Amino acid sequence: MTTILDGPDAVRGALGQALGVSEWLTVTAERVADYRQSTGDDATPDAVPPFLVLSFSNLFLPEIVRVDGFSMGVNYGVDTVRFPAPVPVGGRIRGSADLVDVTELPTGLQTLMRITIEIDGSPEPACVIDSLSRWFP
Repeated sequence: MTTILDGPDAVRGALGQALGVSEWLTVTAERVADYRQSTGDDATPDAVPPFLVLSFSNLFLPEIVRVDGFSMGVNYGVDTVRFPAPVPVGGRIRGSADLVDVTELPTGLQTLMRITIEIDGSPEPACVIDSLSRWFP
């Protein structure tokens, strides 16, 4: 179920909260092969390339949260990205998100959402992303 934050007050009110969890995704050998072919990355044949795991955050985040009530939202970038554990080919992953920070800007808000991509059965996550977004009224 997608968390909907409707407007600045809802965003501010969600500070410090878990926003939700995506569905599980099996990282198939075909997905890995497509990634490797398009990028030329063949460094770790038995593990999913870390930047492919990172790219799945773009798939998971819209399942987790939707921000309404602004005229525009901008992906401002990432503050930090970590890759604590490798994902095996055929492994299952899912994303979760927490709203870690909300900063007032002269023209809107900036949020820091921590996206964690976990591996089914692993005590360590595959990837932790501190994602920055800007929201304009």
